[in-house]
Amino acid sequence: MPHRGAQSLPDVPQPDRDPGRVAAALLKAFFRIAGLWQLGEAEQLALLGLESRTTLYRWRKDPPPRLDRDKRDRIGNLLGIYKSLQILFPDLEAADAWVRWPNQAPFFHGERALDRMIRNGLVGLHEVRQYLNAERGGWA
Repeated sequence: MPHRGAQSLPDVPQPDRDPGRVAAALLKAFFRIAGLWQLGEAEQLALLGLESRTTLYRWRKDPPPRLDRDKRDRIGNLLGIYKSLQILFPDLEAADAWVRWPNQAPFFHGERALDRMIRNGLVGLHEVRQYLNAERGGWA
């Protein structure tokens, strides 16, 4: 199976660019990761911090003119998690499945990373990202 690599996800725009382009690129990356991780609708809503399925469907087809800081931070953390998993796991299927595996590391106490991210919201996303960065020897 060919490696997807970082180039298969859209480049994350620089902050000085048009907010609409930033929102579109971030959401495109989010929905690509959601597909690779086989995230259900409820999981996508929770990870984005949304309550409305209508908003999720609308964003999939027509991104908003801008995303608030919370949504940008959530997606940014997910991108960092995705990147770390690609580095840590040479097997792409394992990298994509990791968020669903019960994890026996002391940090997780047998819990799946996905459950921690959903339960703790933005804080949980950041915690999982920091954990993976530390595991790969990167910055936290």
